Amino acid sequence: MDYQTLTYELTDGLAVVTMNRPDKMNALTTQMRAEIEHAFTQAGKDARCVVITGAGRAFCTGQDLSDSSSKGSLDLERTLREEYGPMLRAITNCPVPTIAAVNGPAAGAGANLALAADVVFATESSYFLQAFTRIGLMPDAGGTYTLPRQMGAAKAMGAALFADKISARQADDWGMIWEAVSDAAFDAHWRAKAAHLAQGPTAAYAAAKSAIRASWDNTLEDQLSLEAQEQGRCGQSRDFKEGVMAFMQKRPASFEGR
Repeated sequence: MDYQTLTYELTDGLAVVTMNRPDKMNALTTQMRAEIEHAFTQAGKDARCVVITGAGRAFCTGQDLSDSSSKGSLDLERTLREEYGPMLRAITNCPVPTIAAVNGPAAGAGANLALAADVVFATESSYFLQAFTRIGLMPDAGGTYTLPRQMGAAKAMGAALFADKISARQADDWGMIWEAVSDAAFDAHWRAKAAHLAQGPTAAYAAAKSAIRASWDNTLEDQLSLEAQEQGRCGQSRDFKEGVMAFMQKRPASFEGR
């Protein structure tokens, strides 16, 4: 795809998707949603880790209400089913680790786009905002699913109803994201963490992702069975053999991702 609203860079197994509408604070349009979906689908084939971030001073401020492709005839149900759903599923179902590097405000659907990633890093100056009720809507883009699972029902309900800004530090303290990082150290920090994942045991990461997500619907017995099944697969991998050998030889493991 010839990307118009984002950039896609692939280096040493790491794919970086940068939403590139800085003049619009990376607000989401029909085209951008399609391009993000395509980029994550492609990264799942090409990369061993994928990061999404924003150009300029914002991560993403949600739906572009001036998007000419929907202005005047915005069917929110259709848009969520046919545009947001495929984009979010491409992120969630990506077989390799996904990171959201939140470099600035993440509001509305932009906040929930970030929370769809496996791991979220955010600058200390950034914030998350469930802005929906400010314009007479309810949270969408997966927010009603991810928020209560990440920070509990009480905090999720307050975030949805009051539409208050949640600072990156609060989000970190509440378990909403993985880590708030100083602005000065942010770029180097997430790049180092992403590079680490890109050189890691990809199949084991995929198994961990699927097992953790399945746990919400499983009984303990179901989960123990799933762990045994997935661990059995991991135990047959070249990466497991290399990991054990490296441990015995007291050297860093050199994983192949298989």
